[in-house]
Amino acid sequence: MNTRVESAATAAWPAAAQNQAAPAANAGARELRLWQIAGLALPLVVFAVLEVVVRADLVPRNLLPAPSEVFQSLWDLADGDLWRHIGASGARVLAGFGIGAALAIVVGAAVGLSRRLEALLEPSFQALRAIPSLAWVPLLLLWLGIDEAPKITLIAIGAFFPVYLNLVSGIHNVDRKLIELSEVYRLGRVEQVRRILLPAALPQLFTGLRSGLSLAWMFMVAAELIAASKGLGYLLTDGRETSRPDLVLVAILVLAILGKFSDALLKRLEDRWLAWRDTLATRA
Repeated sequence: MNTRVESAATAAWPAAAQNQAAPAANAGARELRLWQIAGLALPLVVFAVLEVVVRADLVPRNLLPAPSEVFQSLWDLADGDLWRHIGASGARVLAGFGIGAALAIVVGAAVGLSRRLEALLEPSFQALRAIPSLAWVPLLLLWLGIDEAPKITLIAIGAFFPVYLNLVSGIHNVDRKLIELSEVYRLGRVEQVRRILLPAALPQLFTGLRSGLSLAWMFMVAAELIAASKGLGYLLTDGRETSRPDLVLVAILVLAILGKFSDALLKRLEDRWLAWRDTLATRA
């Protein structure tokens, strides 16, 4: 009889623990949702404060226009050339990031799997990574002219190094026990790479991809200083040359929105591909 009672109590304990944990989890989710709403409202609060400050003439309008004026300029441009500028910049970022990231994955995988290649290429890559983006501009102009090729090449250079470094680091940090397990099961080198190394390095690869995409947008602005007649970088230059800070802020605002949107797409892809992880970030 006592054994039955103890067994029933033992079986009921996990259910009771889950019932107690559920309200706490729901409360945590509600609190997190409130913080997310606050995060979305924060820019609106900043815009409202700036509107008051500028309207009160505490800041010269030729240096910082009111947010309402910036949004009016954004609205006016939306009926005109804004979409042409967004399309040109987006196409350049897409092409440059695609080329740079693909090349980084191939080279990074090779370097991560070969100590000899790492010893051969790593010193040169570290030196090239330290070169500022604008330092490439004169050389690319000499080599590739003033068409689209130098712009896309510069963006690809910006996207390459974060993806390369994170992938190499991810491969080097794979748990040695997984490699030993694959050797026990006599997996070939290709199967070892496909089933062990690359899946284990995926979290850091996605970190590199998101960093590379962010740098691609930054390098795009530098790229569009190369004799561009359209694009958000050109809009920044045009606003500076015509002394229109509202145009400069419109370009900055659009860049921020596009950068956030593209990063969110990569983040969603990361969450889908890495749904198998059991980490602090994936905790409910």
